[in-house]
Amino acid sequence: MLLSGCGQIPAAQPPVAPLPVNPQSPNPPAPSASSSDVPSVTAAAADGGDICEYSVSGVAARPVAAPPTTGVPTSGTVSYLLAMTNGDVKITLDRAKAPCTVNSFVSLADQGYFDKTKCHRLADSGIFILQCGDPSGTGKGGPGYEFANETDGTESYGEGVVAMANGGPGSNGSQFFLVWADSTSLDKNGDFTIFGKMDKASRDVVASMAEEGQDGSNPDGTGRPNNPCEITTATRL
Repeated sequence: MLLSGCGQIPAAQPPVAPLPVNPQSPNPPAPSASSSDVPSVTAAAADGGDICEYSVSGVAARPVAAPPTTGVPTSGTVSYLLAMTNGDVKITLDRAKAPCTVNSFVSLADQGYFDKTKCHRLADSGIFILQCGDPSGTGKGGPGYEFANETDGTESYGEGVVAMANGGPGSNGSQFFLVWADSTSLDKNGDFTIFGKMDKASRDVVASMAEEGQDGSNPDGTGRPNNPCEITTATRL
């Protein structure tokens, strides 16, 4: 099924994840993506991990075909090179840890969904993340479908982690975040599917963009990066 957008972005909904106004709060701002008003359907690998479910939700920020739902790989890794403003960022995705999440990312990346998109949110106090994956650049855009978390309670958001942003359980779409410095204060939430990691050279690239700061435009003290933080291309290695 083709999930296509018409230039419209789903209306923002109140994020479920805690978003303190004061960035110095002991509970740092959590990554969030706008959730849709369409109820989510549990989407997880089943029967040996070869079946995934993705429920239609909202309007796609960029025309895209839905991911395959059967024959989903549940072992091994796959790597992508994100060509970004300050250099190349290599991410290695773990199919065994989060097969449905990796399946979705692979589908989107291979269709060029992430190409020429700017990362829209930077947190640089308390937690250190660069949030990307919305072609609209607003933080409200998604792929026109959503799926469930793949978490087990052992998540730890140390430096180098690649994880999904969401607006609550079951609202994963296309937005993800890159942890460029230790953000284990997020561990108590554990609400964000970890599906990959960056190597040190890639973390340094993300850190170099983050060093330019952000505009503080969000109520939680995060904001749009001052650096363009653009993903020019996302290429499978």
